[in-house]
Amino acid sequence: MTDTVGDVLLARLRDWGVEQVFAYPGDGINGLVTAFGRADDDPSFVQVRHEEMAAFAAVGQAKFSGGVGVCAATSGPGAIHLLNGLYDAKLDHVPVVAIVGQTERTAMGSSFQQEVDLHTLFADVASAYLVEVNVPEQLPNAVDRAFRTALTRRAPTAIIVPADVQEADYSPPAHEFKHVPSGGTTVLRAPTVVPPDDELDRAAEVLNTGSKVAILVGQGARGAVAEVTSVAEVLGAGVAKALLGKDVLPDDLPWVTGSIGLLGTRPSYELMRDCDTLLMVGTSFPYSQFLPAFKDGKPQARAVQIDLDGGVVGMRYPTEVTLVGDAATTLRALLPRLSGPTDRAWRETVESNVARWWETLDAQAMVDAKPVNPMRIVRELSQRLPADAIVAADSGSVANWYARLLKVHGDVRCSLSGTLATMGAAVPYAIGAKFAHPDRPAIALVGDGAMQMNNLAELLTIARYAHRWSDPRLVVCVLHNNDLTQVSWELRAMGGAPRFDESQALPDISYADFATAAGLHAVTVDDPDRLGAAWDAALAADRPTVIDVHCDPDVPPIPPHATPEQAISVLQAVLKGDPDARHLVAQGVRTKLREFLPHNG
Repeated sequence: MTDTVGDVLLARLRDWGVEQVFAYPGDGINGLVTAFGRADDDPSFVQVRHEEMAAFAAVGQAKFSGGVGVCAATSGPGAIHLLNGLYDAKLDHVPVVAIVGQTERTAMGSSFQQEVDLHTLFADVASAYLVEVNVPEQLPNAVDRAFRTALTRRAPTAIIVPADVQEADYSPPAHEFKHVPSGGTTVLRAPTVVPPDDELDRAAEVLNTGSKVAILVGQGARGAVAEVTSVAEVLGAGVAKALLGKDVLPDDLPWVTGSIGLLGTRPSYELMRDCDTLLMVGTSFPYSQFLPAFKDGKPQARAVQIDLDGGVVGMRYPTEVTLVGDAATTLRALLPRLSGPTDRAWRETVESNVARWWETLDAQAMVDAKPVNPMRIVRELSQRLPADAIVAADSGSVANWYARLLKVHGDVRCSLSGTLATMGAAVPYAIGAKFAHPDRPAIALVGDGAMQMNNLAELLTIARYAHRWSDPRLVVCVLHNNDLTQVSWELRAMGGAPRFDESQALPDISYADFATAAGLHAVTVDDPDRLGAAWDAALAADRPTVIDVHCDPDVPPIPPHATPEQAISVLQAVLKGDPDARHLVAQGVRTKLREFLPHNG
């Protein structure tokens, strides 16, 4: 029997080491689906509930494996549904390959059912590489280039395969004019890039003259933990982490100040406010207002930046020296040139600020709320977090608590939709993580807004595939407050507008009951003193678990560096008749007081 294009496409995926394809069927990929049926579950067709979730699961798998994630969808509506997850991959620099069906070639251009212009649709999101396979001979080169480009450019790519081509008999490219063979599935490792000696000398001069050095690391520093640690020790520096770099360094290091920015910590704010020298490694952190200030139009801190992508250096802050190179090798080359201050007063100040901040967060998390303080949810998790856990957080108010209170240690990996900040990524990220690492526990922290938007149905996906994971633990913790909390607080703090129930209130549903009906372990928590036991049970369970925590929407995600203007806006919202005015003011005052009196009850 002659192999079809669909058969050879799956064989090519196997050659690239692909074990799962996250997908949803449709007649635009019938030829591919039937090929899966002949493939003996190699690779597996992982059926999610929605194509957007397929793309997010592929992103999650790629983020936590370091490899490429693969998703597939039918033509028209299926292809359109992929876009949000693929944009998440593009903006967070994640390698994903999307395989998309299209109407038969004989019907193209005739406004046939479910025909859309896929080239236009994917032109931006798959700008790194987008190809339509119109004859079988194109296939090997198209697939190989999609994978090579995704891996080397750290970007999503897309392969469009019309339905009739999928079902056609395969014939390889011949050795003749305008037939293009492929070099196979070997990916050459990117060359190690080290800046020239004179640039390293200039960078060292800037860093050595600093007496108060701050380091900011992002996900590009993930492979340079030892080097960042050594540089920080020599320079007596404190280290802040961009959100996508949260798991680069553990939070039990006393000079790691935690996240930076709107979701950041007070020690990170103080680090940037008071430093005289800044070293950025592997980050394009976008909020330059949280970097060292300007005085009379000039930056208060001298700055050096290290990044492998020369297109992003100097983009966020006026750097004196930009070192285009691999983070680890560049830092290793820089280390012998560094001397650092003999006075360690700056490091001692940083460590004191960090220690006090963790005390403050503990006190804030224990503030009474109606019924559960959402900060305490993450605090209780941090005290029990397995050293090999993978944590995915969703966008919304939950991202605040994740960014500030989750203490990374050991080999913990964690991520979220960092740049796109889209809702609905946490649960499919966790699913992708479990397929990447079936022997490790995964945890999804998700608000009820994202849960109702598109994550609830994915509990069915978890139930369906849980038997494939050697470690059965996948915990979905829902912060259940019946409010789109982040936007409610943005209305108050940025617009001085009261909470508008018609846009902000969510219908009430028991997530625990839904999970139980799906065959998962579930527990409802409406008493803060039961939180610890709920986490213990979930992390010891023999199957996936949903923890449905009824928490208070009026615990404010106040930035530790909240401006007077923001405080005035919230006051204006209250005066305009916010429905939760009295309670939110009380919670805000009680929470903020713990920042100044952390030891008082």
